[in-house]
Amino acid sequence: MDKTKQRNLNKWLKLQSKIAKRWLLISISLGVISSIVLLAQAALLASILHQLIIENVDKHNLIPYFVGLILTVVARSACTWGREIAGFRAGEQIRIYIRQLILEKLRAVGPAYIKGKPAGAWATLLLEQVEDMQDFFSRYLPQMSLSVLTPLVILVVVFPTNWAAGLIFLITAPLVPFFMALVGMKAAEANRKNFKALQRLSGHFYDRLQSMTTIRLFNRTKTEEETLHGASEVFRIRTMDVLKVAFLSSAVLEFFTSISIAITAVYFGFSYIGELNFGFYGTGITLFSGLFILILAPEFYQPLRDLGTFYHAKAQAVGAAESIVNFLDSEVSHQSSGLEPIPNTSSIKIEAHDLIVKSPEGTTLVGPISFTIKPNQMTALIGPSGAGKTSLINAILGFLPYEGSLKINDVEIKNVDLLQWREQISWVGQNPLLLHGTIRENVTLGNHDVSNERLDSVLKESFSAEFVSEHGLDYQVSDRSGGLSVGQAQRLALARAMLQKGNFWLLDEPTASLDARSEKLVMQGLDNQIKQSTTLIVTHQLSQLINVEQIFVMQNGTIAESGSYQELKQNQGLFASMLDARSSSLENEKGDLDA
Repeated sequence: MDKTKQRNLNKWLKLQSKIAKRWLLISISLGVISSIVLLAQAALLASILHQLIIENVDKHNLIPYFVGLILTVVARSACTWGREIAGFRAGEQIRIYIRQLILEKLRAVGPAYIKGKPAGAWATLLLEQVEDMQDFFSRYLPQMSLSVLTPLVILVVVFPTNWAAGLIFLITAPLVPFFMALVGMKAAEANRKNFKALQRLSGHFYDRLQSMTTIRLFNRTKTEEETLHGASEVFRIRTMDVLKVAFLSSAVLEFFTSISIAITAVYFGFSYIGELNFGFYGTGITLFSGLFILILAPEFYQPLRDLGTFYHAKAQAVGAAESIVNFLDSEVSHQSSGLEPIPNTSSIKIEAHDLIVKSPEGTTLVGPISFTIKPNQMTALIGPSGAGKTSLINAILGFLPYEGSLKINDVEIKNVDLLQWREQISWVGQNPLLLHGTIRENVTLGNHDVSNERLDSVLKESFSAEFVSEHGLDYQVSDRSGGLSVGQAQRLALARAMLQKGNFWLLDEPTASLDARSEKLVMQGLDNQIKQSTTLIVTHQLSQLINVEQIFVMQNGTIAESGSYQELKQNQGLFASMLDARSSSLENEKGDLDA
């Protein structure tokens, strides 16, 4: 990573710290208070030893000093506890804000862009990389201020006591941050490479986990095992590189601070035996002054040592921030939301004229095409895989940019309030997405305003009541619809769409993975709902389209033909070819069963 980019990432990180400025100030203030209490603690301890050894004071007379010493220990402990709490709150507040930035960007670019990267890579970006910034905000940033303020407070007291010791502190202190910066540049680069390796490993592992059945089916287990082992080995090497730099950083800091403290101790030792006769202000060096400064010597360098200890947190945060900033600053073309409301939402009409759908990177996916989806009737969209059906749907939903004209009730989607438009859509897809939670939560999507009567109604209309009554509304569904069959999950997804009461129904292969009974129930539930609603169905099951008023057949990003079922069947075009291929496939399957 070049220095300019590293500086820019540092600026970005510090800019985010303004979100939690109050907590950071509290943490720094408690650190300064702790350093002031430290001076009192060192003075009390040095005074006790001086009076016991030099002045032979009775120890009973020193009880107030011992009480004061105990109180300073308690006060410093309280300050440390308060600093930890304030630092954690600062990091927490900033992490929530950064995650919100990422989620807003993901919402803006839409699913078409998100699918371009493995799910594991997004999970690493949103969870682990944001989490790895915690120590930077909670520890490193406050420590940067304390590494200046605490030594300054100590120097203000040490110089009037002994200028030679103060000079030793002043000269040796810059050595620590200087060598720390040299090691830190290497640490930032090591952390950046480590995060890249982690992203690749996470994405690869998650994708292969989802495809486990397919991998076993094609006997690719050994190959994928070797690939995963290679990716994990790269991650192991990158992690060890980070640890090497961290250990080197600690060793360098300990070496220079030890040398500095040793020089101070040698100075006082030679002064006490009369070999050195400078540094004091005419009264000589007393045991009190020597002990007081020697007690403060480790504490003078401790903030710098702590800064060095937390310096790896800065390098880690810079490495994590690179991918986050690149994503947030990426110039991705997406359909931004307008402000114009859709008129007469009870009847949805979609019109396209010379429409060209673009990818987020600017590549043409569909078009130019022109069509009209008439209000209050069903329109089907069919075609071979890769014909552009999904891209067209994403454009209609406002997830992909486009050129030309695409209107909802005579209003360009570019100008439409997309939130209002999407509220009009009831969607049922091929793979129903049920989240970890109860059946009630999955159907209502957490909307507590849904009455039990309305919920019971949609469950009956979607033919879900037969198994919900057995399990109960509080039955826990695990991730990826675990605990339910595919048909049951699809019927719950249908109930969820019914509850939304959209005026535009989008059906994307709603029965592709269902058995005959579940398919019949789902289609029956859909037929009861989509009457008098504008409906767009995407399917490969041509037998369902006999009564569809309008069918668009797509091929290579264009609409090859359109018309009713009977019209397209007689045209002997792509639709007729697909019908013949389907008939041949069914006959072959029947022949295999008879055999």
